[in-house]
Amino acid sequence: MAPEGKHPDFIVRQADPWNGGPPLGDLAASQRTPVDRFFVRSHGDIPQASAESWRLRISGLVQKETELSLEDLSSNFRRHSVVAALECAGNRRNELIAVAPTPGELEWHAEAIGNAAWSGWSLADVLATAGPLPEARHVEFVGVDETERLGLRFAFGGSVPIEKALAREVLLADTMNGEELAPAHGFPLRAVVPGYLGARSVKWLAEIRLRREPSENYFQAHAYRLFPSWVNPSNVVWESGLMLGEMPVTSVLSTPAPGAVLAAGEVEVAGYAYVGGGRGIDRVDLSIDGGRTWQAADLGVEEGTWSWRLFSARLNLAPGEHELVVRAFDRSAQTQPRDAAEVWNFKGYANNAWHRVSVTVRA
Repeated sequence: MAPEGKHPDFIVRQADPWNGGPPLGDLAASQRTPVDRFFVRSHGDIPQASAESWRLRISGLVQKETELSLEDLSSNFRRHSVVAALECAGNRRNELIAVAPTPGELEWHAEAIGNAAWSGWSLADVLATAGPLPEARHVEFVGVDETERLGLRFAFGGSVPIEKALAREVLLADTMNGEELAPAHGFPLRAVVPGYLGARSVKWLAEIRLRREPSENYFQAHAYRLFPSWVNPSNVVWESGLMLGEMPVTSVLSTPAPGAVLAAGEVEVAGYAYVGGGRGIDRVDLSIDGGRTWQAADLGVEEGTWSWRLFSARLNLAPGEHELVVRAFDRSAQTQPRDAAEVWNFKGYANNAWHRVSVTVRA
């Protein structure tokens, strides 16, 4: 059963803990993803929190350990907003699974992303009240949701470098698209770290710890790491993996659906493009012949460089079989690899290969 407030058409990728997302054709229908169509990624049960009793603790390498209520935040700090996409590191994992298995990993398709307006308080402002010490180099977020791994039970968490944590776009958010956070999205307070993998935007935030080294939480030290193609579960050395951070440039065709049968002539196509690091999307190319020739898509509105960019085009398709392909370029002129095999890894993370959709066109 989907969390309360989710659309009836939500696709369940896992029932316990609950994980799912919207049909891909719905996803890019609006610039800001409605809450009822925003994907849910959970590693444990969704906590039922109380706004009145909730407290945020700031600890670790600070001059003064601090505890704040929601009322403290509201009364003492100026509100800020940012429009930002959040993308799961496993988005588009199904395309990697088609290359080779990713054992034990959730089979996301391309729906594990959403774009929303977030509002709350600047993390930099809040940290300033505790006085970060000079030796603090990483900021760790810890939620109240618990999960079990390797025979141990613990809260979900992860960290970002302090330079990112103090950036003006990073928020402690209590609203999403102008509404109070839903329980599935972190009520009463979550971190929003634009440009980074969604796992760093920790939900149900209970504690912020300033540290010399990155978080030792399982989901940073062990789970969310990128390995080369020759590493697998039998030979992995977990400490050697690259810690995931900024998300790579990607783009996805949300319509038409794979396997669609279309009438010959002009066909409307649409989708989303996104990149981390605040680099923004500058161009999206489309191909109707598997990538041999290309044409430009029309780009939608840009709501800042942390947002995704929707695109659309009308393609003239003759009768026959067509492989539609999309690729995007960010403002650093970085683009996407040609094939999913080039980025395959046994955890199934960070797939940003060209997105391909095969369709049949009838006369």
